[in-house]
Amino acid sequence: MATLRERKTYRDQVLRVLYESVEGNRLLGITGAQLRRDLRVPEQDLAAACTYLAGEGLITVDWDPGNTPAMVTLTHEGIRHMEAEEEETAAGPA
Repeated sequence: MATLRERKTYRDQVLRVLYESVEGNRLLGITGAQLRRDLRVPEQDLAAACTYLAGEGLITVDWDPGNTPAMVTLTHEGIRHMEAEEEETAAGPA
């Protein structure tokens, strides 16, 4: 079982990889298999991260049998969240 820090890291990584892969286009998505390859996250931790992010309204997930993400896409709110984070990073320290 992943620690709280690991779970938060997995969630951040899923959002970041998804956002970068689809270039902020909510009509595009990536497969769960691609996310696993890119992140090298245990399957159950990837599923938990996707479940959490979907519950927050940041992503949508099409599930394969066995609780495996088949296709993952950003929602409008997910794009706004990532754009806000990108703007904060670009602005740097105050």
